[in-house]
Amino acid sequence: MTATAIDDDLWSAVGDPTRRRLLDLLLVDGAGTATSLAEQLPVSRQAVAKHLVVLDRVGLVHAQPVGRETRYRVDDRQLARAVTQLSEVG
Repeated sequence: MTATAIDDDLWSAVGDPTRRRLLDLLLVDGAGTATSLAEQLPVSRQAVAKHLVVLDRVGLVHAQPVGRETRYRVDDRQLARAVTQLSEVG
């Protein structure tokens, strides 16, 4: 996969307002599960889980199984990379 394709995937992932809100919530809370995040959003737990899979696929979050749920945390390095690219475009 080329760097351009990775960048396209990254920007496609953060282009969705629900995913950006998930990133915001994870940054404030430090970590969360699909259930805990869905309680703060007007979407279902299943929808949140699907959005988290997309964010995980592009490396913006990392998933860690904890019991019956999966806990997600923001990858600070990948987020910094996204912010740097955005500042270069702007």
